[in-house]
Amino acid sequence: MNFVGHEIEDFQVNAYQDGQITTVTKQDVVGKWGIFFFYPADFSFVCPTELEALQDRYSDFKSANADIYSVSEDTEFVHKAWAQASAKIGKIKYPMLADPAGKLARMFDVLDENAGQAYRGVFIVDPDGVIQSYTINNMGIGRNADEILRTLQAAQFVREHGDQVCPVNWKPGQDAIKPSLDLVGKL
Repeated sequence: MNFVGHEIEDFQVNAYQDGQITTVTKQDVVGKWGIFFFYPADFSFVCPTELEALQDRYSDFKSANADIYSVSEDTEFVHKAWAQASAKIGKIKYPMLADPAGKLARMFDVLDENAGQAYRGVFIVDPDGVIQSYTINNMGIGRNADEILRTLQAAQFVREHGDQVCPVNWKPGQDAIKPSLDLVGKL
């Protein structure tokens, strides 16, 4: 299924965030940009490197009016235990969503039913709750926090400047392209 342009469904899940157990709903997500970052499991190998890289760029995501929601099939209590056991995870400030029943992973179609784990999915959701970009990697393929941020910024630019598009490797401050017949075959 292609998720681009589809609005996320209503949901309510528990989360661990900065020493507290909280609840996160769709209503908490809409109104700003959201990054849903699925990963296979707590206490694993590639996952802590990814979550730490996102934390290292968290202030940049916040400056871009975006929240990060990491999601695994673990409970909020396992997230808490992981944060207490790992210095990398202990410094995370964004919500770590608990999805032990696989509701979010099924909603975003990233659940490997046989493994009971989520594939490495990244979904960029706009303030209206509509998915603007997504990628899904197999379990062993880590992602790049800088590219997720760049893709978010490109999605924001296109939303703000609907008559322009972002070329390859575009970054904020660089020239975009205004599609026209004059450009056909000249790029």
